[in-house]
Amino acid sequence: MKLTVYAKILKMGKEAIQEALAPVRAHEMKKKAELETAKIDSRLIEQDSKIQEICSAYPINYDKLLDALDERDLLSRRKAQFDKIIKEMFPI
Repeated sequence: MKLTVYAKILKMGKEAIQEALAPVRAHEMKKKAELETAKIDSRLIEQDSKIQEICSAYPINYDKLLDALDERDLLSRRKAQFDKIIKEMFPI
């Protein structure tokens, strides 16, 4: 990589600098979104484990079970939304 002359950078202006940074920032945001989906995947696995734990208890607490199922559905929907966002905002 060759460094740009400082005087040239000063003459470029903010818009040109922002334009040069756009691909890097887009890549960064895509990776952040992918990290969020990975976090959701982890939470989904934890929620599945929690659901199995509730189901194996005696007596079964149906209120807790329904809350856990609702939380899992919410996480699943959130992951689907993140996947859609990534697909639409970062097509490459």
